[in-house]
Amino acid sequence: MTTPGRRWRAFKNGFAITLCGVAVLVALAPLLSVLWLVVKNGAPALGLDFLTKLPAPVGESGGGVGNAILGTLAIVSLACAIGLPIGIGAGVFLAERGDGKFGGAVRFTAEVLSGVPSIVVGIVAYGLVVLPMKRFSALAGAVALALLMVPPLARSTEELVRLVPRALREGALALGVPAWKTSLFIVLRTARPGLITAALLAIGRAAGETAPLLFTALNNQYWNVRPDQPTASLTVQIFNYAISPYEEWRQKAWACALTLLLLIGFLSLGARFLARSPGEAR
Repeated sequence: MTTPGRRWRAFKNGFAITLCGVAVLVALAPLLSVLWLVVKNGAPALGLDFLTKLPAPVGESGGGVGNAILGTLAIVSLACAIGLPIGIGAGVFLAERGDGKFGGAVRFTAEVLSGVPSIVVGIVAYGLVVLPMKRFSALAGAVALALLMVPPLARSTEELVRLVPRALREGALALGVPAWKTSLFIVLRTARPGLITAALLAIGRAAGETAPLLFTALNNQYWNVRPDQPTASLTVQIFNYAISPYEEWRQKAWACALTLLLLIGFLSLGARFLARSPGEAR
């Protein structure tokens, strides 16, 4: 027989679950609306020519953003080569050896740098790379994006490494495994799923930045594979198209935004697939 107390508890449980469901819907509504807006406005202009050709001159129809796609992939790849090892390495150090004053200083610096506006990072990269090289370049853009990736990645890595059971470290050290091998092959391997998620978040943020690239990589209307030359990128192309007075260019800005979303989505899916363990793959 159902008692009044049990009915009241069931009511509170259902009410709490309903509130959680409403909160999820409220949180998803802005995301879904943005995705729908980008897809609706960008899909009509998306096509093979748009993805493979160079931008058309002013006044001419057609053209594409193939050079910007290539430039984005090149800049983000260089940024990953610079930022991911530094960020993950700093996170492992903070988790394993970061209890002293130096570790506290590094942790505080990473937290402060995580909140620095991206345009400030772009100006710093301009002074560090562009001025000495006396030219804009993909390398300068990669340095700027790497500076944005390192602080949040270091803090995320630290938290993920701390979640690895200490018994794994102690067992490896008891078997005579050096500490660096324990961290590299056991701790990081155990924390791999979380590290991949943290790295994808950092890469996604870097790939969507515009302001740092305006000060570093600038833009290029032609194909470029040299890291020491100005290079086009999707975010800068979106900015240039969006502020133009031409309706066709504004349509291309939506298509560029959709292309960037698709690139990040494919990157995330590919990383998830590669990160699956053999048991999960089966």
